[in-house]
Amino acid sequence: MDALEICYMSAGQLSGLIKSKEISPVEVIDAHLARIEATEPVLNSFITLLPDEARATARRAEADIQAGKYRGPLHGIPVGLKDLFNTAGVRTTSGSKIFDNFIPTEDCTVAIKFREAGSILLGKLNMHQFAYGPTGENPDYGHMHNPWDPELVTGGSSGGSGSATVAGQCTITTGSDTGGSVRIPAALCGIVGLKPTYGLVSRFGLTPLSWSLDHPGPMVRTVEDAALAMNVMAGHDPKDVASAKVDVPDYTTALTGDVRGLRIGVPEEYFDAPLDPQVGQAVRDALDLLESMGAVVKPVSFPMFKDAFPISTAILMAEASAYHRDLLTKDAEQLYPPIRLRLEAGLFISSADYLRAQQARTLFDRQARQLLEDVDLLAGPTEPVTAPQLLATRVQAGETSMGTTPALTQYTRPYNITGMPAISIPCGFSEAGLPYALQLAGRPFDELTVLRAAHAYEQATDWHKRRPPI
Repeated sequence: MDALEICYMSAGQLSGLIKSKEISPVEVIDAHLARIEATEPVLNSFITLLPDEARATARRAEADIQAGKYRGPLHGIPVGLKDLFNTAGVRTTSGSKIFDNFIPTEDCTVAIKFREAGSILLGKLNMHQFAYGPTGENPDYGHMHNPWDPELVTGGSSGGSGSATVAGQCTITTGSDTGGSVRIPAALCGIVGLKPTYGLVSRFGLTPLSWSLDHPGPMVRTVEDAALAMNVMAGHDPKDVASAKVDVPDYTTALTGDVRGLRIGVPEEYFDAPLDPQVGQAVRDALDLLESMGAVVKPVSFPMFKDAFPISTAILMAEASAYHRDLLTKDAEQLYPPIRLRLEAGLFISSADYLRAQQARTLFDRQARQLLEDVDLLAGPTEPVTAPQLLATRVQAGETSMGTTPALTQYTRPYNITGMPAISIPCGFSEAGLPYALQLAGRPFDELTVLRAAHAYEQATDWHKRRPPI
């Protein structure tokens, strides 16, 4: 079997071949390591690669499967973890040379769950330093490069996860999403990124950025793989104080391909905000397709949408600076200057400002929940623009020039504030060959409906099958 084809198979496809012993985990891992060797000099997706460990794990997986000890759909599947997920015996840098030699003694809960499912860890993925940025810049370990055009950003902060997934370096990767850091690189790299409901996936063993906004989630090439990953990642964890005690369904049951009667609300404010008209048209075309498939698509109003940025900024900056305060005292000179500036600025947010932002957050959440009393999902663009140039500080969104950070987080921050599930899926490509993305968000803990709509759209289109030129 062709090695490149193995690298571009979904977990759903690979698992069937592994289970039937038509392909071995050793073949799968060797193919992915060869792909990494060929593409990593350009992409810089990894901070730490684990070829020897991955091959050893693959041999054990092969022996177990031959002995009839098949663990399930992720047994033998290559996984990459963003480098703020603690891994016992393997360094976890959080994207900073300050922690270049930090080797955790304990796995994070997500790593444990993947290991128990039989997944094979290929390595730790590059990221924006301390997850504090939406572009994928990292002067310590090198910037991440978009496989569609290496002169462009991957998006961040989970940039290495985005590039590794779309380039076929990993089948499943993980990200963390505080203001969009799963969905932004998913959109700009043309893959599927799911931010689950707050509390559904354990944060234990992850380096925090903002404890009340952080959401770990999967980054994959198909919606089915998002469901398979969530079957492993989701569930209550007593080690995480915010972990929710809710029943976890089999998320693959949502993948029916049927959206008949599904009510999709489209906030008018999404299209009043700065937006590249071609992106806007691609999203409208996607919604028209869903409507033609039987969904009920209607405009709704989300007046507080414009308040998402200031609410999120005040909370994120205050919490990030509180957590990293000691770094500013001891290691400020080693921080990437834009990160240092954000952390220092957060120290000037008063307790009164933080509490007012939390009060506004309550009103924002109430308005979003009221919208979802009349519709099942909220839909719109994930990003107002395609991937910007590396290190660009401003982008052009339609007729508006705006800062890169507010632009890239414009549509993603609302669902960190509310903690609602949101997914980004490809919905088209620009004339320059860069991906557009559709975002679908749902009620808390209703990932099934989010996945149902995303999967139905995906199966009716071919956008997710496109491969970057690298």
